[in-house]
Amino acid sequence: MAAEFIAQQLELAKGISPLAWLESTNERGQQAFAEATLPTRKTEDWKYTSLYNLTEIGFANSAPHAQAHAPVVPGLQANRLVVANGELDTSASDAAALELVVRFRDARPEQQEAIRELLGNVKGERGHLFADLNDASINDGLFVLIEKNQRLEHPLHIVYANTAGDAPFTVNTRLLIALEQGSEATVIEHYAGDDTVDGKQNNFTNAVTEIRVGDNAKLVHYRLQLMAESAFHIGGTFIDLQRDSRYEGFHLGLGSALTRNDIIVNHNVGGSHCEMNGVYVPQNKQVIDFHTCVEHKVAHCTTDEVFRGIMNDKAKATFNGRIHIHPDAQKTLAELSNKNLLLTNTAEINTKPELEIYADDVQCAHGATVAQLEEKERFYLQSRGISAADAEVMLSFGFINELLNSLNDEALGLWLRPQLAKRFGRDDDLSAQLSGEL
Repeated sequence: MAAEFIAQQLELAKGISPLAWLESTNERGQQAFAEATLPTRKTEDWKYTSLYNLTEIGFANSAPHAQAHAPVVPGLQANRLVVANGELDTSASDAAALELVVRFRDARPEQQEAIRELLGNVKGERGHLFADLNDASINDGLFVLIEKNQRLEHPLHIVYANTAGDAPFTVNTRLLIALEQGSEATVIEHYAGDDTVDGKQNNFTNAVTEIRVGDNAKLVHYRLQLMAESAFHIGGTFIDLQRDSRYEGFHLGLGSALTRNDIIVNHNVGGSHCEMNGVYVPQNKQVIDFHTCVEHKVAHCTTDEVFRGIMNDKAKATFNGRIHIHPDAQKTLAELSNKNLLLTNTAEINTKPELEIYADDVQCAHGATVAQLEEKERFYLQSRGISAADAEVMLSFGFINELLNSLNDEALGLWLRPQLAKRFGRDDDLSAQLSGEL
């Protein structure tokens, strides 16, 4: 099945209408993907996550043209851009967002040059099978350039909304974000799916995002995955940090049939800071996998990384966080924390925090915990008239509420709370109380 999946995806890639100035990227990606072998359980980075269902279904069709019902975040003052099944939906997008974002197909020669400078270069030589597939298939994408000393007044909210199709289909998306010196912006990547009659979303999204944060620039980046339970999503996020730059990222995954996220951060010049938080909350039989790697290549850079997960029912999660301190990265300050909560005896978490240090003047720490709810805490709540079921929900939600409170945008946090509260609370009144609606 693996060989058939590769052949199917290559056939799709070769069937696109290529952009002349991206043909070399297509050819390079097609060659790399044709020579690749899909990872198995014997592949270290995929040890706990199987691609069997992905290859069995096939996803051998192109995405159908459709108009998706993109979610709206109440109270969020943002410029919204809607991409439906991989196609930009101008009718559902705000005029300000359309002015800010350059579509690859519409890029002028000077914009094409700027895109080529970033495309694949932030990712670098690091092997990433599905990024190669994205290169092979790319004939459109979005380019966001925040010019020198520019500050976006409102966040850019990019909604990738998929619908269900008559047959399983593949969507490849590409997003490039570049902040020039002294600029500042907030970008929200939001992956969603239409509700269907039978609850099925027969699509596979392969999303690659490349980000370069220039000297003394700041990016606040949200990557929200609120997809249908039956969807498949594999994402790669690659971030380059320049001198004195700052990246603040929040990555949320609710889980799906398969969700895999690779996040690579490169400290390339001194003085940069990475602050990255994440939450994953799979339930039922959902599978979610976060692999993060922070490369400290130079001195005087800092990283603060915190991920928390709650697994329910028969859900399965994997977290692998790696901080790599290169020999020249003296005076590094880096911390990594991963805490997990298992709500059932059938839920599963595989966590592996890693520190790889080749410099001798650094301050680094890492740790991981896996636990169940404390009986003493349950008893305390029950002794005050709260039912056992409600006590479990309240304690579970409190486990991740700290990270939600740290979100910079209040409206986004208020909208996310009920989305997460409903993962635990079957009672609408309790969910509303947890989310702050009552």
